[in-house]
Amino acid sequence: MALKCASLWVCARNPCSNLGASDCGSGNSGAALISFKLDLEKFRKWECCRFGALTQQAITPVEDEKPHMPGVESSGAIERTRGNEPRGFHKDLNLLPKPLTANGLSSSPSDGSKVRVAYQGLPGAYSEAAALKAYPKCETVPCDQFEEVFKAVELWLVDKAVLPIENSVGGSIHRNYDLLLRHRLHIVGEVQLQVNHCLLGLPGTRKEEIKSVLSHPMALAQCDMMLCDLGVLRISAYDTAGAAQMVASTGVRETGAIASAKAAEIYGLDILAEKIQDDNDNITRFLILAREPIIPGTDRPYKTSIVFTLEEGPGVLFKALSVFALRSINLSKIESRPWKQHPLSVVDNSNEGSAKHFDYLFFIDFEASMAEPRAQHALGHLQQEFARFLRVLGSYPIDTVL
Repeated sequence: MALKCASLWVCARNPCSNLGASDCGSGNSGAALISFKLDLEKFRKWECCRFGALTQQAITPVEDEKPHMPGVESSGAIERTRGNEPRGFHKDLNLLPKPLTANGLSSSPSDGSKVRVAYQGLPGAYSEAAALKAYPKCETVPCDQFEEVFKAVELWLVDKAVLPIENSVGGSIHRNYDLLLRHRLHIVGEVQLQVNHCLLGLPGTRKEEIKSVLSHPMALAQCDMMLCDLGVLRISAYDTAGAAQMVASTGVRETGAIASAKAAEIYGLDILAEKIQDDNDNITRFLILAREPIIPGTDRPYKTSIVFTLEEGPGVLFKALSVFALRSINLSKIESRPWKQHPLSVVDNSNEGSAKHFDYLFFIDFEASMAEPRAQHALGHLQQEFARFLRVLGSYPIDTVL
């Protein structure tokens, strides 16, 4: 049965006619700063903006979307690399699917039999493990770069995409924040994945023989203590699985890679050391993206992601964030990025002349569903009073399983 959902995903700057007069940022006696002693009954009278007609079709449920532990099942592409033959990288490299590139996005090999999930990297990447955690029976589709992952979904080559957005040790992946704004995909879920780095080498190699180590710069930084103890040369690679593939294909015994245990299995490498990261609590959070939003509910904990930019003025960010505090909505993430379309703004001051300021976009995750009136009221308040631009990126279930 086709379901319809409210198209609440973009808010324009134009004020909504059914919003009452603001109780914040106006009035006399220094009322520009919000007082938390205001009568909260006034805020209960706020009515939510009409975010659009009920026109967008919801995603048809595919597979079991309940999170599962990665590694339980693998994609068909990886299964084809397994067999009774002796483990070796030559066989694996010939049979593994080639990553989609910008020049190869015109063909769609999907037969419609299972969910196709795109990720950046090669088979054995942590992003692939996140995709398999979210959709254990999916067909994973490797892509060369993050941009190709977005395009693969937009061109209907795949059904979903899984992209890393932040790491508990390394911080935010800024490139993907920028791509979220550039493309019109919707966040429909999240995956939290425990990252366990391994030192990999050619079969028969001892850890003491390793003189240089390849991996993604973030993985190298997360294993700094072990690399310092080994005294090895660090070489950056585009992704961890790609580093494992390079070690396997070059055949240089003195070169190792930092990647997952799954990558060792795929590329025929030995695990020389496990859990070599400096911090055992190394969690990467991934976003699940789709062409259409899901219908948010209230049956379990939900998170909503938005992006907005603000008018210039003293304390305006404080005022903007207070629309959530006044409604007891917890903010779990805030990230600022330059607004590339408007990098600078000129502010005229009668006393001090004109001044140029950087214009920023604020990406915020808050713990509430768009099905809740308090979330609708908070966004209506933010849109009418403070935001020049506001867009809802998605409202989706929180992943609580590691």
